[in-house]
Amino acid sequence: MIRLATAIERWPIAGTFTISRGSRTEAVVVTATVTDGTVTGRGECVPYARYGETVEGVRDLIDRQAEALAAGHTRQQLTGRMPAGAARNALDCALWDFEAKRAGKPAHALAGISAPVPVTTCYTLSLGSPEEMAAAAHVAAARPLLKVKLGGAGDPERIAAVRRGAPNARLVVDANEAWSPETIEANLAACTAAGVELIEQPLPAGDDGLLARIARPIPICADESLHGDVDLDALKGRYDAINIKLDKAGGLTEALRLAEAAKARGLSIMVGCMLGTSLAMAPAMLLSGFADFVDLDGPLLLARDREPGLLFEGSLIHPPEPALWG
Repeated sequence: MIRLATAIERWPIAGTFTISRGSRTEAVVVTATVTDGTVTGRGECVPYARYGETVEGVRDLIDRQAEALAAGHTRQQLTGRMPAGAARNALDCALWDFEAKRAGKPAHALAGISAPVPVTTCYTLSLGSPEEMAAAAHVAAARPLLKVKLGGAGDPERIAAVRRGAPNARLVVDANEAWSPETIEANLAACTAAGVELIEQPLPAGDDGLLARIARPIPICADESLHGDVDLDALKGRYDAINIKLDKAGGLTEALRLAEAAKARGLSIMVGCMLGTSLAMAPAMLLSGFADFVDLDGPLLLARDREPGLLFEGSLIHPPEPALWG
């Protein structure tokens, strides 16, 4: 019989993490652990209020699957009972880990995909004043790929300041829905001048039709506008790329399907994350082979990570060891 346990964990952030919707000083995650007494699998998720989730609600939703798990329901049956979101992600990833360890095979082999290899991840700069962001960019200037959080008024000055602080780094931008029809073209021009390669979710989800009617000098990536493959057709003409996050998709199982479907439609892919530990990033590494951009820097933004964690060499992230996941 397989047993299920959950836990709520709090991990301090190194400083403060700020985006257009607010600031945080800690990452609150929910873990799922499944075990038959010999083999144990683990998964981690990050409940996100933007999608109507609460920490306790996500934990309770996972806990409600305990009886079905004990009765022998499969990963596919269990996740089919749950809505897409953080809770399903934690349980799905825990079951992938369990199945891999029970089979004595790596998770990528069970998924029928190539083994992940070390890849360069974005490193995120929090939203702040132009002066603060220039200073942060200067500190991170040796990193090859920076992800810049923007937030509305003053964004042209912010991105110009980041470029001054990190003149040689590649840049991507995440506006987190903070731009408006009145500001988007000036912001796009500023990003073009700074050499930005990708812009995530400039307009609010559900109010992004303008993207189909304006010139897009930089590829635009859907984040909040995209959860699962059922959303892909609605993005046509508006977006050039999608950000796949396991917490949005509801687990690795759905994320793999989503990656295949996006590639079939000619969309570029960013593999992204919420702010969590290496346990949350590890299964997402299986998607890196599909990705044009990898943004799995969550552990780099924490004051400490779980042990064992992923190995980072600067911005180079290595695939997980089995002791962590998969």
